[in-house]
Amino acid sequence: MPLFPRSFRPFVALLLLMVAVGPWASGCRRVVRADLGADRTVEAGVPVELGSGEAGAQALTWEPGDGTPASQGARLSHAFARVGTYTVRALHEGQEVGRVRLTVVPRPLLRAVPSDARSLLWVPRLQGNVEPLVDFYERLVGPDEAEQALREAPLVSLVLSSLTNGSSSVVDPEEGFGLFMVPAFDGVVALLGVTEPDAALAAVAKELEGVGHEVTPTGDGAMRVTPLDSSEAMLLFVDRGYLYLAIPDSADADAEPEAGETLEVLALAEEAPAVVGDVEVARRAVKGLSGPGLSEAALLTELRPKVAEGNVYVYSGALRREEEGEEAGPVRGFFASVTVLPERLSLDGFLSSTRPLLQGADAPASALLLDSALGPVAAAQLSVPPEELAKLVFGAPGSPHRERTVERWRARGLDAEALLKALRGDVAMLVYFDAPAFLRNFVQKQRPEPKGTLLIDAGLTSAEPVMRLLDARLEGTSLRYSTEKIPGGKVYRTLLQGYPIELKVGPERATLVAGESLDGRPRGDVGRALREQLGGEAFGAGHMSVMADLGQLRADLDAQRSVPGVSPERLASAQALIKAVLEGFTPLDSAFLDFSLAEGGARLKGELRLREDTRTGRGWR
Repeated sequence: MPLFPRSFRPFVALLLLMVAVGPWASGCRRVVRADLGADRTVEAGVPVELGSGEAGAQALTWEPGDGTPASQGARLSHAFARVGTYTVRALHEGQEVGRVRLTVVPRPLLRAVPSDARSLLWVPRLQGNVEPLVDFYERLVGPDEAEQALREAPLVSLVLSSLTNGSSSVVDPEEGFGLFMVPAFDGVVALLGVTEPDAALAAVAKELEGVGHEVTPTGDGAMRVTPLDSSEAMLLFVDRGYLYLAIPDSADADAEPEAGETLEVLALAEEAPAVVGDVEVARRAVKGLSGPGLSEAALLTELRPKVAEGNVYVYSGALRREEEGEEAGPVRGFFASVTVLPERLSLDGFLSSTRPLLQGADAPASALLLDSALGPVAAAQLSVPPEELAKLVFGAPGSPHRERTVERWRARGLDAEALLKALRGDVAMLVYFDAPAFLRNFVQKQRPEPKGTLLIDAGLTSAEPVMRLLDARLEGTSLRYSTEKIPGGKVYRTLLQGYPIELKVGPERATLVAGESLDGRPRGDVGRALREQLGGEAFGAGHMSVMADLGQLRADLDAQRSVPGVSPERLASAQALIKAVLEGFTPLDSAFLDFSLAEGGARLKGELRLREDTRTGRGWR
């Protein structure tokens, strides 16, 4: 009996023939498949590698799906310029043999900065952050002045254009702008996220040429920029979605060495780290960047939660390079954020240290701030442990500077060490504006002259060393002065350019009063009033704080309803004129900066406030 029925034999023969000569026979199609991996997320500007890199691999047609032309080859290397979701297709003889869905996200600026960058200032995302910054700066200095200054800054003109051009701009609004420094390069590198690298390169080159710089292509995709003043050449280049401008520091290029300086530099040349102004060093640092860059730096990751979110950030690693054999300093690094609102700019920073700063000792509060006239237009306070104050004045113990100072004082018959021990550690200053005296003088003399009072107060543990110092310095001088003994101390009085000056030295305080009398002003806890005005703990014990309040000065001027010797009409005219001059001079209302110790280091706070009725910017939108 036959194995197959007769009717099936032709089909079996055909099947055997196809198996024998099918895909292995010359002239028949072979099945091609391209494994492109799973759908995934990639970063804009960073090339995506797809396909096979093996020798003899099948050539395919690649369609990136982002509107760019298809390409041929066994392997695709393609960088997506813009954020979005794209389907990449691999074709063989017109038939799809593979596809993958790629979600393109902005490349964070920190990933475009070398991991060994020692300092960085950056705006993490242009959209939503640059507009308030530019607007605030315009309010502060004026639209025309702001635009001129900003357009002269590296790459900033391209950013400003992106604010008005919208989607037609070559700048990526989802990426950032920054300035950083790397250890081996003596200069700064600016970077900006872009969507069209070649167009961005050409746009910046055109602007640089427009202001007189010479721009020359290097032949490898970069451009060398020779400044108009013939200083060190800059380098403009692109890498993985970011435009970079390496700017060497040539500030000391023309400085003449002093006697012996050349030999000293040569002697230390082998020991010092190689830091050069060659822009190619900066480019190699960027091109050699792989992985997360600075985004996962341990110190930066540690410091970021310690400050508030902001529009701009500042980071610095080790603040100095320690010489071999020298004791390492306590400072590890610094991180800060700047937040911008229409009429306020705030700074929040943290300084990290390996050990407690200022010896971790308690600092005294200022007695002057606890009870003084209210309403100062400026204030400053230094509240530190006594030995730290002595370091600021005379230098660290055992240092050459301190030894020279002590020896110089000893030659004059003064005991510097006794004076150091007399300092308690707190120094405060208050400045008051005398509006009636200023207006009267302005009306009578037709010119403005400063009128007010300056108070400086320092805490003491003993009055004797201070009085010995003052008596020794005043002895034999031409300054006319008088003294008055008081219990436990002495009062010194004199006139300086017509202003009365009084210095009172007592067992616990030394207080200088210069200018007009403060009698009649309401008194109170100035430190508490400043903290309520500024927020936080500024001007408290252990704080180093400084403040200027132009709003208080304007309020003092406006509050004067009558001034002896000045008619109401002339008073009103003078007030209006001075107010107009002040408003035209600056829109600043107040400013302060505060430094205080904190667990793990120290905290820095600051703020600039503009008048509520200040001029508005152009509203970059």
